[in-house]
Amino acid sequence: AHAELSGIFFGQPSQSLSVIGVTGTNGKTTSTYLLAAILDAAGLPCGRMGTVTVRTGPGPADERDASHTTPEAPEVQRLLREMVDRGCKSCAMEVSSHALVLQRVAGVRFAAAVFTNLTRDHLDFHGDMTQYFAARRRLFEMLPAGAPAVVNIDDPRGLELAGALPRVVTFGIDRPANVRATAIQSSLEGLAFTAETPRGAIGMRSPLVGRPNVYNILGVVATGIALDLPIAAI
Repeated sequence: AHAELSGIFFGQPSQSLSVIGVTGTNGKTTSTYLLAAILDAAGLPCGRMGTVTVRTGPGPADERDASHTTPEAPEVQRLLREMVDRGCKSCAMEVSSHALVLQRVAGVRFAAAVFTNLTRDHLDFHGDMTQYFAARRRLFEMLPAGAPAVVNIDDPRGLELAGALPRVVTFGIDRPANVRATAIQSSLEGLAFTAETPRGAIGMRSPLVGRPNVYNILGVVATGIALDLPIAAI
């Protein structure tokens, strides 16, 4: 009720934004930064909410340090309202497992959700891996009809999740997926690979290093494809 009332108090700002929620043990922060860059390039000025900083608009003064990965419900709604008021059209949001269990994002309308991976973490809070996965899964159960779920199916839990959702765009390296990395070149200078997508192959280059960042990049490419964003922006 607290979360629902917070949404009402701030005028349901998520109804005026394309909010993309990113959940999983690792990769959330990197993914939200990459998503914000793609959405900005696509002409959908993007706010960002996550572990390191919060960005509510285009100027340097609109970025400040974050207190939580996902704040309490009134702060979530207040930040979304600030994004709308400052001209944002979208928001890339890290959604923690704690926030999902504690219903901090209840009442937020998500345009898409991304699952990065699931490894052992936060078991002091969740108790076991089954409950931890159930917490992450809540984000996808919140999606409105037709909103895409973007899922890493190289992760066993991601494969399980993808099999239970109505509209899924999958990504991976090892398993056949809707968006898949091939011809990966990895060095200390960065990454180069081809993202094979339903809309054709996209050559990718990044100064980010290591296989985990191939997954992070693939996840945001898959999100861009799912939201029908221009290939040039991706």
